[in-house]
Amino acid sequence: MTDLLRVFLPIYLLLFFFAVFLLRTIIVWKKTGINAYVLLNQTGAYGIIGFYFKILPFFSISAVVIFSFFPEHYALLGPISWLENQLLIFLGLILMAASLLWIWVAQTQMGNSWRIGIDEESKTELVTQGVFSLSRNPIFLGMKLNSLGFFLVIPNAITLVVLLLGFALIDVQVALEEEYLGKVHGDKYKVYFNNVRRWL
Repeated sequence: MTDLLRVFLPIYLLLFFFAVFLLRTIIVWKKTGINAYVLLNQTGAYGIIGFYFKILPFFSISAVVIFSFFPEHYALLGPISWLENQLLIFLGLILMAASLLWIWVAQTQMGNSWRIGIDEESKTELVTQGVFSLSRNPIFLGMKLNSLGFFLVIPNAITLVVLLLGFALIDVQVALEEEYLGKVHGDKYKVYFNNVRRWL
């Protein structure tokens, strides 16, 4: 199983970043001329969140590179050995695969309204159909599940930091986005807010 994971994780990581970040950004840009990746260009509280969102992938990539290509140094990541069992690894893989599909569906249903961060310059349509009728934040829900799955597959100090910091950053970002959407969409968002759960 370990040898398979050493091959699977780098491939999955490349696929995840391509599908979740790069591909959808390109699609929105080609259709609208707008850069959907606005989080990195913001200042203040948004800028701080953006900074930490930037470093999380670095830690994830580092953990995978060491696990897959330098296994002799994996002990330096502080493996949590009591969590290393086949059942949890299998559960983690299911979460990673399911969350990637869930995120892709949610992004597709958002269409041109999809953004990474809060776009105060371009008003987007409020999407309430599809998976957004089940969760107000399906993409962030998928990101949380993906981080949990990643941690279960290779539980160590680095992936634990990615999990906990990622959860905290997502919660803060969701709160900021909900406040913004309430201002922009008014009563329409209030009705949506009252009828659909934040997560599920």
